[in-house]
Amino acid sequence: MAKCLVGSTLIFSRKCNNTTNSLITPHHLSFSACHVTFSAAPMPTAASVTTHPSFEILGGAHHRFLPALPHLSRPYRPFPLLAANCHLETIFAAFFRSVPDVRLRRECLRTHDGGAVALDWVTGDDRRLPPDSPVLILLPGLTGGSEDAYVRHMLIKARSNGWRVVVFNSRGCGDSPVTTPQFYSASFLGDMSEVVSHVTGRYPNANLYAVGWSLGANILVRYLGQESQSCPLSGAVSLCNPFNLVVADEDFRKGFNIIYDKALSKALCKIFKKHALLFEDMGGEYNIPMAANAKSVREFDDGLTRVSFGFKSVDEYYSNSSSSDSIKHVKTPLLCIQAANDPIAPYRGIPREDIKENPNCLLIVTPKGGHLGWVAGDEAPLGAPWTDPLVMDFIQYLERDAVKAPETNSNPGSKDALYHLEV
Repeated sequence: MAKCLVGSTLIFSRKCNNTTNSLITPHHLSFSACHVTFSAAPMPTAASVTTHPSFEILGGAHHRFLPALPHLSRPYRPFPLLAANCHLETIFAAFFRSVPDVRLRRECLRTHDGGAVALDWVTGDDRRLPPDSPVLILLPGLTGGSEDAYVRHMLIKARSNGWRVVVFNSRGCGDSPVTTPQFYSASFLGDMSEVVSHVTGRYPNANLYAVGWSLGANILVRYLGQESQSCPLSGAVSLCNPFNLVVADEDFRKGFNIIYDKALSKALCKIFKKHALLFEDMGGEYNIPMAANAKSVREFDDGLTRVSFGFKSVDEYYSNSSSSDSIKHVKTPLLCIQAANDPIAPYRGIPREDIKENPNCLLIVTPKGGHLGWVAGDEAPLGAPWTDPLVMDFIQYLERDAVKAPETNSNPGSKDALYHLEV
């Protein structure tokens, strides 16, 4: 059993025996949770909300969404000692945060190009939840999956509030099958589009939301920007998003970050070697030996990823795959949460100006947190990240109290001013 520092990646043996479309297989893990129904509660006006100065808060949706986030009125109090160093908090969360038990059933979804992704649903939800229950899609970080602690905690938090939750395990991640000589990447949105379409078709009367971490957050925000006004999601949350991959790559190869780089490249190589036969005799610009023995994420991307997706260089791949360029096109309510001391998603890479100008976006920056750490709040140090209650407040507000503006014949499907506060 191996664990990766970045994205709290825990890789263990779990197989999907058949990759035909929508095949279900069980995961034998335990879980129990109650079904909680939604109930409306009085919402304070924007003017009445006072946020604590320990947070940096900005965004064009500042006045629209702040009333839904009462946690921001209290100071951010990181767990003593752990927050003294961003690397200590990052590593502690990756290796020592509790991993809740949950029984999952796996659905292997065949994609249009012959590939496959794995969707992990909570066992029994189809019997327990009404068909119009809101659906939350979770996108883990690079090499991450439904076994990661931060994913499990968010899953249980949402499930206990009556949400239907599904974890989107990308190709090769979380033991998702790889059936073609192509993994996933920061640039490729095809699988995300197919997953959303599939879930929408299965639950046509439910609203869909998504939460992404790290590279999963980058993919999610790029998807929101690509779909823009036609995006089928009703809301989204981005956590620890590197945003600008060129900047993130620069910092990733400096100082202590080299440790993360080596750990993550090792995890990528492990996934690759399990499916190496698919890549035999690959010609052109592919450098399979470099990818198979990569000592850094950049080497892996240079030998395999950037070639698979048609980029001439790694820098071109990173530049064209950055979600910082997508923010201006987002028309879906989006909450972005970052840590100022995140060693992997640099503070300087946050696209502040575009977030400020977008009436659908809100950014919250905590003073501490590391990468996927946020060891703070009532459940610290071993329980759920500080961000989980905040995420739930946001998406529950969108589901419960947001009002969809009537569509006009002149602009059907427009998401401008899609949500407003009832005061």
